[in-house]
Amino acid sequence: MILDATGGGDAVEGYGKAAIVGLDGEVEHASALIHTLRFGNHYRQAVGAKTYLAFTNIRGGANTPVMIPLMDKNDEGRRSHYLTVHFAIPDAPAADEIVVALGASIGGRPHHRIGDRYQDLKDLGHDVKNPAAV
Repeated sequence: MILDATGGGDAVEGYGKAAIVGLDGEVEHASALIHTLRFGNHYRQAVGAKTYLAFTNIRGGANTPVMIPLMDKNDEGRRSHYLTVHFAIPDAPAADEIVVALGASIGGRPHHRIGDRYQDLKDLGHDVKNPAAV
């Protein structure tokens, strides 16, 4: 559905995932579904991503807010793409259900003012060529 809505994986810039397990379950049940390579890799490949999938997983009843954190699919430090998809499903999850959701954006926040992570690292004296070392 995301690929149809965006016009294809190349159009997706930000992506993320979330799961909410109902009150009769445990967070581990939600985690077991979304934190596997069989789940994440399919989404990552479909949109041509290089970064890990940002995520949330919680336990809650029907109408619990679903919050999907998004980040740039190719650069986890690109702060303009730090977004959150936020919604609720009035009748889900039921006590014995798990809601699994994917989110995407076709751009970052317009007129973002969050700053540049790589400039911040440089200002702090870190090696910007290898930000993962920080």
